[in-house]
Amino acid sequence: MAKEIKENKQNVQDKIDIKKEKEVKDINEVFENIENKETFEERKYNNYSKNAKTKNSNLVVILLIVISSLTILVAIFSTSFALFNISNTDIIDGISIKGIDVGGLSKEEAKQKIEADINSQLEKDINLKYEEYETSINPVQIEFSYDIDSAINVAYDIGRDGNIFENNYAIIKTLINKPNIDLEFSYNVDNLNSLISDMDINLPNAIKQYSYYVEDGKLIITRGKEGNVIKKEELAVEIIDKIQKVNQEEKNIDIPVEVKTPEDINIEKIHNEVYTEPKDAYYTTDPFTIYPHVEGVDFNMDEAKAMLQEVKDEYAINLQYTDPEITTNKIGTEAFPNLLSSFSTKYDASNKNRSNNLKLAMDKINGVVLMPGEEFSYNKVVGERTIAAGYKEAKIYSNGKVVDGLGGGICQISTTLYDAVLYANLEITSRRNHQFVTSYVDAGLDATVVYGSTDFKFKNNRTYPIKIVGKVDGGVAKIDIYGVKEETEYEVRLEPVVINYIPYTTKTIKDSSLPKGKTVVEQSGANGVKTVTYKYLLLNGKVVSKTVLSNDTYNPMQRIVRVGT
Repeated sequence: MAKEIKENKQNVQDKIDIKKEKEVKDINEVFENIENKETFEERKYNNYSKNAKTKNSNLVVILLIVISSLTILVAIFSTSFALFNISNTDIIDGISIKGIDVGGLSKEEAKQKIEADINSQLEKDINLKYEEYETSINPVQIEFSYDIDSAINVAYDIGRDGNIFENNYAIIKTLINKPNIDLEFSYNVDNLNSLISDMDINLPNAIKQYSYYVEDGKLIITRGKEGNVIKKEELAVEIIDKIQKVNQEEKNIDIPVEVKTPEDINIEKIHNEVYTEPKDAYYTTDPFTIYPHVEGVDFNMDEAKAMLQEVKDEYAINLQYTDPEITTNKIGTEAFPNLLSSFSTKYDASNKNRSNNLKLAMDKINGVVLMPGEEFSYNKVVGERTIAAGYKEAKIYSNGKVVDGLGGGICQISTTLYDAVLYANLEITSRRNHQFVTSYVDAGLDATVVYGSTDFKFKNNRTYPIKIVGKVDGGVAKIDIYGVKEETEYEVRLEPVVINYIPYTTKTIKDSSLPKGKTVVEQSGANGVKTVTYKYLLLNGKVVSKTVLSNDTYNPMQRIVRVGT
């Protein structure tokens, strides 16, 4: 009995120990969890993060697979697209040059297509008008041209000048955007400015600057006159812009004009140019040099200034001349012993008015002596062509027509002198060709003059003085130039060469004064011409130099026909 009680007691004690041991173990686990700082929520969060990372990794893998597939597809497409276009030797579709579709064409085909269209445009005249004044310009006159080859090369290089991806992108972009390549162009600025200057001169009510000349012992000063001036830069821009307009049937421009006031008369400047000290003529024998006399010229400045206070169109101031003691003619005929050159032109002696004008101009230049280095001015020597000076109405070129004008014909004298000067191997300092080809010399050998705007000038660049001897008689205007031959004297040969012709156009005018259907040719047309003139110097019959003397463009003269209505 006691033994059973003892065993029961021992069993109870074992159970108590086991329970305590379990409680201690649970407590230790709690403290262990606290030490590791991991709660239930933290364990829950960590489990969630592990799952999210696994899912993101899967998405990245999928995305990489998609991108790789697309890249492979793009590469396959680009390669196929490139292989398809690499054999294409034509310009890519969708490209135009100055509005002309050249897609699918070879370089040569594109050039032929563009030239056919562009050349037809460049044949059209640009018509210019201001009030009753009308004229025209053809692009050929200013050497206008397009750089077609460069534009075609740019078009051809599209889709060919990069790597495979850049080229494919360029081709696709071209098919969508359809680019239009413009044409670069060039033209002769001097020719354009010269043509505009001609218009400026012929403009109705054109401005006139003050000018002066010497006549019959008097200094004649003409006051300037307010008038029209072409806005040259603006007109030049309009002309070039109009030339570039394609598919335009008529190309018309209203000439932009502004009114300007002329410069005030500068009497001090005129006095400085007119005043001359008297000098005796003399010559030396070793070396042989002739020094012609110089006549002293002066005028009273106080009287001139007082005279200019009165507003008039023209002033005549008395000149004071002082003769030197020894004049050129007193040193003997040896002063100008050699004929250096001679040139003559023919005229219609039956045309009395024109013959009169020729003689008046020739009388002015006959006997003029030029010292070495001295410059000759045709307008200053001949003076203004006025009724008071004895000039009469004769045929002149104006506004694209042959009309009557005061002093008509004097350009024949300036032209005759020009050629005589050339053959004497003198230096030309200012010269312009006529608007149209003249009848008395070949194109390229003329010299036009307009008082107050266009002058013919040359310089005596020889060692010795020269003398101009001129005569108009029996239908021949002749000028001789005398002087002393140089130690080396060259023979001069002139050769004008026609580069091309500019076809004339026809203007038809409806005329109610004529019977219906009847036509009257008011003016015959004449082609314009472009020339280059060469000057050869020969020594002992052999050419030692060849130079371009001038490049000249002569306008076509329009044919004018009146048709009865």
